[in-house]
Amino acid sequence: MEQRYANCWRLTVNEKKFIESSLLSELRVDGRGSLEYRKLSIKFGKDNGSAEVQLGETRVMSFVSAELVQPYKDRPNEGTLSIFTEFSPMADPSFEPGRPGESAVELGRIIDRGLRESRAIDTESLCVLSAKLVWAIRIDIHILDNAGNLVDAANIAALASLSTFRRSECSLGGEDGQQVVVHPPEVREPLPLIIHHLPVAVTFGFFSNENLVVLDPTYHEEAVMTGSMTVTLNANGDVCAIQKPGRQGIFQRVIMHCLKLAHVKAADITTKIIDAVEKHNIQREVQKVKRHSNCFTD
Repeated sequence: MEQRYANCWRLTVNEKKFIESSLLSELRVDGRGSLEYRKLSIKFGKDNGSAEVQLGETRVMSFVSAELVQPYKDRPNEGTLSIFTEFSPMADPSFEPGRPGESAVELGRIIDRGLRESRAIDTESLCVLSAKLVWAIRIDIHILDNAGNLVDAANIAALASLSTFRRSECSLGGEDGQQVVVHPPEVREPLPLIIHHLPVAVTFGFFSNENLVVLDPTYHEEAVMTGSMTVTLNANGDVCAIQKPGRQGIFQRVIMHCLKLAHVKAADITTKIIDAVEKHNIQREVQKVKRHSNCFTD
């Protein structure tokens, strides 16, 4: 993503040299090892399908919503999935207000590619009435603080919010059986999305020294690195997508090494997402029981 290189002016020449020399000594400014991830935190909002992820000092929020629309003519029995990103100047002064820039669009494309090409979401289950009505799922991603590696943080936020999203249940009625009835949550329990697997993005940073590779680059490391690669794969090790911006070449052995590391990290992140979602669902059920209990006591 070119946004990473737009911030280079903030670092002096001495600062850049210090970061590079530290990396050559297998030290990072924040004290991590070269292949160590920052602390990951996943929180959920009150509404279904809202999540906030903090990766180190990077913070991203994601919201999932749905509406009934006409399907595409070439896919009459499939719902749709779309991703929109917002880069606020409050998250980073270099982000410009207004319409999404190239970096925001590219971020959305990376996440979309991992979800869509791996068919992680069962879009056929989103069909309500063939060739007439399907659910259109929309993911809105908001960057709250940019401290580096927005791709991984935004991807995790999208997966977490998708995992907790619930859509209204529909049924067909009327004399011809073609009238769609959308049931409110008070009448019928909303339905979760059918998610086959979680495509997790893992990003590596490369530097002028081809043997120097870091996992989860920070904001300052992004300003110094000469290239990057994001590998999206699931816990089974299936590669869903690979994104390598820039023209710098990468040796095959380095790519294979990164794939092995990404597999281990993706499995670890998947476990953390699943655990956080399960804990959230349990808390939600407890709150639901308490509300019903209060209704009876009143």
